[in-house]
Amino acid sequence: MIDVQNGFCEGGALAVPGADEIVPIVNRIAQRFAHVVLTQDWHPKGHRSFASAHRGRKPFETIELAHGPQVLWPDHCIQGSKSAEFHPDLDIPHAGPIVRKGFRPEVDSYSAFFENDRATPTGLGGYLRERGLTRVFLAGLALDFCVRYTAEDARKSGFDAVILEDACRAIDMAGSLDAARKCFAALGIACAKSSVIAAP
Repeated sequence: MIDVQNGFCEGGALAVPGADEIVPIVNRIAQRFAHVVLTQDWHPKGHRSFASAHRGRKPFETIELAHGPQVLWPDHCIQGSKSAEFHPDLDIPHAGPIVRKGFRPEVDSYSAFFENDRATPTGLGGYLRERGLTRVFLAGLALDFCVRYTAEDARKSGFDAVILEDACRAIDMAGSLDAARKCFAALGIACAKSSVIAAP
């Protein structure tokens, strides 16, 4: 379950359209899995991905950082803030680890597997392999950023990836959703509705 946090939901600084609609869906889906991992954006104040950290820059502009292009975001999901908390209606009591992303001040992290430098692992790959897991089902926010990059890195790390599209919402900024769909097709990442998860 990718980043189902207040900062990305209604009223958040980086609200994804329709984000609140997925909460009951992800709650239902999670009941069907013994292993559930939650991811959480966990930025320090002044993070380099924030437009406010770059004089004269505005949210949603793109700049070059040492690790490559970086979209500048509104300040969101700051460590310990209400914005960083999970949506209050998220109800997955049996969830296992929480993978915190973007806590290094100089590099953002969309993927649950690697930081945006594409080299620093989060440890999720090892966690899944140690449990003999070979396929991941992805739901959450946002489809064209954190869900997309997590799916890409899952495939590149040797896991099958299935995106449950009705349990995701997208930002769809400057063609980002179309680019994500093309990437899924190219990498053989399956997209399906949550109804493929069998009912109890």
